[in-house]
Amino acid sequence: MRDYIVMTDSCCDLTDEMARELELDVLPLTMHMDGEEYPNYLDGRAITNEEFYRRLRAGKMSSTSAANIGQFEERMRAVLSEGKDIVCVCFSSALSTTYQSAAIAADTLRGEFPDAQIFVVDSLSASRGQGLLLYLAVQKKREGLTAAELTQWIEDNKLTVCHWFTVDDLNFLRRGGRLSAGAALLGTMLSIKPVMHTSNEGKLVPVAKVRGRKASLKALIDKVGELGVDLDKQVMFICHADCLRESEEVAAELKRRYGVREVYIHYIGPVIGSHTGPNTMGLFFVGRER
Repeated sequence: MRDYIVMTDSCCDLTDEMARELELDVLPLTMHMDGEEYPNYLDGRAITNEEFYRRLRAGKMSSTSAANIGQFEERMRAVLSEGKDIVCVCFSSALSTTYQSAAIAADTLRGEFPDAQIFVVDSLSASRGQGLLLYLAVQKKREGLTAAELTQWIEDNKLTVCHWFTVDDLNFLRRGGRLSAGAALLGTMLSIKPVMHTSNEGKLVPVAKVRGRKASLKALIDKVGELGVDLDKQVMFICHADCLRESEEVAAELKRRYGVREVYIHYIGPVIGSHTGPNTMGLFFVGRER
């Protein structure tokens, strides 16, 4: 069996430490602010998560761009030249062109490396939901699955990774075209907090509206009990947009209520954070369905 690596992109929002421990090859997407480009490296070398959210809270505007074909060709060619195969797991195609770029690059390189296997998977996931899928996949890789077997495992299991979010500032959804200006204004006045999830199509979809921040966080925790399986055996992930204390409170409640084994917490990176804004929180776990 040829050796292979698992490749992904920075929208997995894993810590740099965990990405290294999982032996992932991670390509950065890019955040743009004040005319400058900031590649979204997981180690924060271009801009730290703390600095990014400080600027957002100060009123700075940001935009983003996907990883492009050339980036994937360069990185994939380097791996293939070492005689290794690739399983590339990408940010949801419903939210970014990153997956399409990886697929095009792989098609080009299959002609250049006819003996190699290059698998490109649309994770239909976002942020640490993508990260949790990768975490679980690497455990399977370490059990001895081949590249083809791992690709099939990911395809078979990606829709069991549940993604539940709440957004604090509705104006970021308005800027992204996911909410009308009138609805954003009214929702802000009434302290409405949307509860959202990533659908089977990989889209961010509003599911419910609740009054107040505490109610929105409780709704996320309740979804674990509604959808989750084998909760006392699970490792769960939380992402947050500069609201660590609340994330720790949610993690503690997950352990208290459901006996969850471990909860890993980290920032939403600058790329996804550009579209969700400060104080967004996401909760990711394995369930019967999304």
